[in-house]
Amino acid sequence: MPKFKAAIIGGGSIADKNHIPALKNLSDLVDIVAVCSRDGSKARALADQHGIPHAFADAAEMYRTCQPNVVINCTPNTLHYPFTMQALENNCHVLCEKPPALHAHQAREMADLAAQKGLILAYNLQLRQTSEWELLMRCKTNGQLGDIYHIKANFLRRRGIPGWGYFTNREMQGGGALMDLGVHVLDLALCALDYAVPANILANTYDFIGKTGGKGLMGSWDPQKFEVEDACMAYLSFPNKASIMLSASFALNTKADIDRNLEVFGTQGGAKLFPFSLYTEMAGELADVHFSYLEDVDIQLKNTAAFLDACLGKPSNVCTAVQGAILQEVVERIYASAER
Repeated sequence: MPKFKAAIIGGGSIADKNHIPALKNLSDLVDIVAVCSRDGSKARALADQHGIPHAFADAAEMYRTCQPNVVINCTPNTLHYPFTMQALENNCHVLCEKPPALHAHQAREMADLAAQKGLILAYNLQLRQTSEWELLMRCKTNGQLGDIYHIKANFLRRRGIPGWGYFTNREMQGGGALMDLGVHVLDLALCALDYAVPANILANTYDFIGKTGGKGLMGSWDPQKFEVEDACMAYLSFPNKASIMLSASFALNTKADIDRNLEVFGTQGGAKLFPFSLYTEMAGELADVHFSYLEDVDIQLKNTAAFLDACLGKPSNVCTAVQGAILQEVVERIYASAER
């Protein structure tokens, strides 16, 4: 079987530290043929660093010269849509960084084009690849949870406003803590509910700490240029009365430096994701079941492998284009509710 020919679009840290190492570890399936960045010198430096043969500042030239059939889109949020559409038009499967886009209609257009062309479009939501999540899904499938009716999804940082990049720039990112962090746990919560679409959403966003300033744990930021939310709280209700309570923050006056977790409540049992615990009844008694031997895995490597499996027509748990469109619609509705 011929190998895939992969091109990286975006010359930043996520390409350098996450995607290129994962692709190199899957060299039996894929060769990296090019790096493309609007800053040609950055593309050349990254290509040289990783032994990648070609570097481009212009994506159209890259497609003409290298003819890749797989693209990894590592650009800022505002560029996810145009570069993914261009890759699909050039008949490439695409693994795009999260969030899918800035707007729900863009995510739907990308999903529609991928379907029309028979191509795989997937999103890099790697928490699906943790051993804990896979165990939760087995518990759900095996009936240990019963019917899931409520989920608490948290991705909170105490003082974790990034002091670099575009994270506080609304035009480039489209949002703050929800777009960057909340989408990870929101994706899991929606997955646990079979990606149902909520009937109602009530949300609030805040920017008190971001606009005031203070001590940061991820570098300093300029409060005068802070344009996004530093925290988002949302309640989602579904037609079958299931619900999700979502909390995401760059900065929140809370105890833990970081709190990333999912709590699932079902009719037969409940579970907490990190560390994984199952709360149920056994032999007529309440029982807490802990799992001490779960494997610590490289979730980026597993998600890239899952994407390539999808490209090969194999079963895969990667976030699909359709799921990404629903996710972006929910995110948009959360922001709309907060504005009201």
